[in-house]
Amino acid sequence: MKNIGIIGCGVMGSEIAEYISRNLSQKANIIGVCDIDSRKAEDLAARIKPRPLITGIDALLEKSDLVIEAASPDVSGEVAEKADAMGKEALIMSTGGLLKKPKLIEKINMGRSGIHIPSGAVCGLDGLRSAMTGAVKGVTLVTRKPLKGLAGSPYLKEKNIDIEKIDRETLLFSGTARDAIRYFPQNVNVAVTLSIYGLGADQTRVKLFTSPEYTRNTHEIEVEGEFGRLWTKTENLPSGKNPKTSQLAIFSAIAKLKEIL
Repeated sequence: MKNIGIIGCGVMGSEIAEYISRNLSQKANIIGVCDIDSRKAEDLAARIKPRPLITGIDALLEKSDLVIEAASPDVSGEVAEKADAMGKEALIMSTGGLLKKPKLIEKINMGRSGIHIPSGAVCGLDGLRSAMTGAVKGVTLVTRKPLKGLAGSPYLKEKNIDIEKIDRETLLFSGTARDAIRYFPQNVNVAVTLSIYGLGADQTRVKLFTSPEYTRNTHEIEVEGEFGRLWTKTENLPSGKNPKTSQLAIFSAIAKLKEIL
């Protein structure tokens, strides 16, 4: 029986926690939850049986065998680094925060860490990892997101873009995965996941489109290298509770959790 802590009690963290409580109670126990918004933590704790503790990140790491981070890139790197130092396992959803921890990424890629990274909202990462055995010359992610899923992004504020005034398909951003996650921290963690599996954040190219016509979060991955060419397309339905989150990302966390347990 593993003691599990949940960091981030929004839509993703809550759905994962409730799935564990309903379906994996013979293998795992949610011992505690943590969120910067105490009301979200209280609300989730009230729905879990037995009721978990509400505590801070450090205390949660101490008490847990495995922590699931579903909060934001602002804290995910710290969570992963602390878990690794303590010899604990961690499942990281906000992979953008790992870019600040290059030595930890190296450990993860070498299989010398208990940090787990789900596939998130895309397919094809297994092929990318295999391709990296040989020479890979290019990895590109083309993402298409509905307007409301991008609301509040730092990029829109910095560029003074009114998302509501976009009336046709628009290329909003083109650049590296490192810049993409800085500008869209809640939207393109998949770009960072790709960079971890592949060429790194400065060599992974990202294009982000939006349109009032879009109803799904769509990710296209193209990899070219010694092996040939790989192309995948994933059309995700957004979570019914949070348009910034793809339902498949939540399912990927649950699938990875089943592997771990």
